[in-house]
Amino acid sequence: MKFDTKVVRAGITPDPTTGAIVPPIYQTATYVLEEVGRDKGFDYTRASNPTRQTLEHQLASLDGGKYGVCFSSGMASVDSCLKLLKAGDHVVCSDDVYGGVSRHFNNVLTRYNLHFTYVDTSKPEKVEEAIRPETKLLWVETPTNPLLKVTDVEVMARLAKSHNLYFGVDSTFATPVFLRPLELGADIVLHSTTKYLSGHNQLIGGVVITNREDIFEEMKFIQKTIGAVPSPFDCWLTMLGVKTLHLRMKKHASNAQLVAEFLEAHAKVERVTYPGLPSHPQYDVAKKQMDGFSGMISFELVGGISAGKTVMNSVKLCGLAESLGAVETMITHPATMTHADVPKEERHARGLTDGLVRISVGIEDPEDIIADLEQALKEV
Repeated sequence: MKFDTKVVRAGITPDPTTGAIVPPIYQTATYVLEEVGRDKGFDYTRASNPTRQTLEHQLASLDGGKYGVCFSSGMASVDSCLKLLKAGDHVVCSDDVYGGVSRHFNNVLTRYNLHFTYVDTSKPEKVEEAIRPETKLLWVETPTNPLLKVTDVEVMARLAKSHNLYFGVDSTFATPVFLRPLELGADIVLHSTTKYLSGHNQLIGGVVITNREDIFEEMKFIQKTIGAVPSPFDCWLTMLGVKTLHLRMKKHASNAQLVAEFLEAHAKVERVTYPGLPSHPQYDVAKKQMDGFSGMISFELVGGISAGKTVMNSVKLCGLAESLGAVETMITHPATMTHADVPKEERHARGLTDGLVRISVGIEDPEDIIADLEQALKEV
């Protein structure tokens, strides 16, 4: 089955009772047993639910995985992956990750004697230097949030295997349309289904996908034990969103390319970072491992933070909003919004300056997006 067909059909079958082409929502907390010790495959929705199970099969198939485990948010998915570890273990992590991830690692998990080293994972030698005898997990975002650094997944997979590490990839920005890390050697792929997979700003969710049965069993145990699960309705909405993923992602990417080229040529823009631009430091890596460059752009304006705020307060079509990956174009100031909890010194060390602007390019007409940015830039 070709990928575009998978997006529409994988894991989805007509309802056997009615023939409904859209799977029903099993909006139930519990299930009546046939007799003591005998059920119909389900006993309590925290443990499993038919709607959630359908979504898990659908998402696993898109990433080329055997197993999918859905959670109530992207962060619940991250937290569940870190529960593979024990006190004293060490993690090597991409230095430019979503602020909620570093907040969780630094402010919560360190209380349980987990240790973290942040490195630029686009540089394999830096990763190699950071690995210790107690290192158990290599955690990579690619492209990263918000600086859009690109990591060579195949190189990292070989490195992780040589040191007997779990290797997890947060592929939220790329989606399985443009990058399938399991095919390149990753053990775990994570997505915030809040973003491109559902695609319409209508829900919060996350998923962990793997080909390893041991990881799957542990994720299912954590899912059942902790109970951070998405509602059946949110799972059903995600399934509907996924059916147009391939079409949306191609439009996000083509729009973003035009917007990035417009910004790069603008006199008031100091620099633009987008994996589809030849000026991107890892352009060749992105071109090698990705089938497209997605819809995320970061840029810095001449004039720094004041200029950035002026632009963000002047846009009319673009929404000033924290999230990303939806059909609407959204613009964000990471230093005061998505990464506000990252200490200033740490942000600056990563290259996340106070004047950085991140834009999630939607699927509107690109001329309208560019016109809105152009009129906002005139205010600087």
